[in-house]
Parts: sequence; C-alpha cells; structure tokens
Amino acid sequence: MEPVTLTTERLLLRPFAPADTDETFAACQDPDIQRWTTVPSPYAPEDAAVFVQRIAPGAWQDGTEYAFAVRLRTEDGEGPLVGAASLHHPQDDHWEIGYWTAAEHRGRGYTAESVLALARWSFRELGCTRLEWRAEVGNTGSRAVAERVGFTVEGTLRAALVNKGVARDCWVGSLLPHDLGLPSRHVYLPARSASDVTPAA
Repeated sequence: MEPVTLTTERLLLRPFAPADTDETFAACQDPDIQRWTTVPSPYAPEDAAVFVQRIAPGAWQDGTEYAFAVRLRTEDGEGPLVGAASLHHPQDDHWEIGYWTAAEHRGRGYTAESVLALARWSFRELGCTRLEWRAEVGNTGSRAVAERVGFTVEGTLRAALVNKGVARDCWVGSLLPHDLGLPSRHVYLPARSASDVTPAA
C-alpha cells in the first residue's frame, strides 16, 4: 500500500521516516514501554534505526503492518513525537492494533485519539471487519485506552502473548465497524444468549 497520512484535531499520523529515529530511541528508553511492549530491552540506537528505516517501511510495502508515527499538529506542520500506533497481523478481514505513548505525553487523551483515527481508517479503507486489541494482563494503561475508544474486552487468553521469550496471559478485545456507526462488509449476527434460545421439542 502507498503510505498515507491521517490527521485528527490535535495529531498527525504518518509512516515513520528517518527523521523519527532519535525521538523513537529516546521514547523507548522508558521502562514501561520496554516492559509492556515487544520492543527490545535494553533499547539501543541501532534498534530505533532498524525499525524506523527498514522494518516499518518494508512492512508498508508488503502490507503486513502499517506503523504510524504519532505527532502533535502545529501551525507549521509537525510537533514532537507523541507515540506510535500500528495495524498488524492481518488475517482475512481482521487486523490487530498496537500502540505506545511517550511518557511525557501520557494522560492527555492523545493515544485514544490516534487509535480511534486508525480504527476508522481500517474500517473504511482496509475493509477491516474486526479490529482486535491485545495486551498483557496487568497493562491497565493500554486497557484504559482500548475501553475509552469503545473496544469490548472479551476475556483473557492464556499464554497468548510472547514477549521477550516468555509466554504471557493477555487480555483480548474487539472493535467492530458498527461500534463506531460505520458500515461493515459483512452482516453481523450476534450470538443469542442461552436464555433466549428455545430448546427443540
């Protein structure tokens, strides 16, 4: 896919570029990002360079991941790097979303704003019919963002997230197009509860 840029009221989401390398390295020194995401730990300048300059653009080209640098919008264009958000692990019409936020920009609603923009783009432009969120059990910050955007937390999956060589339990949730008032490629027929089902005679 050709790279695209998304904008919100306060943010600009665009594919990572070489100019993002230093700020990505600085943000990923945060212990919480290293603890709760799959970025390497310790995180070296070379890790940022490889991701920004090789991994991210390569994934855009082959359609396996769409990673966005999230920056503040300014009158002149771009402000500082706020964080990152990406769509990855495509399977049929389903995608998974991931994100991190630089420590100094947390608590201002930027992450929820960027996740919502990316969710709308996935439904409208990628034909996504289910957007999935996963986070290791205990990552309450990530869960708060997901719930604020409108994800339904569906449960806990055992050993479903491997981070730094360790299989960990994770929460899983989903967002569907109709949750945001958008049309879907498929008609959705929710399962009826057991109490609504009439046993066969």
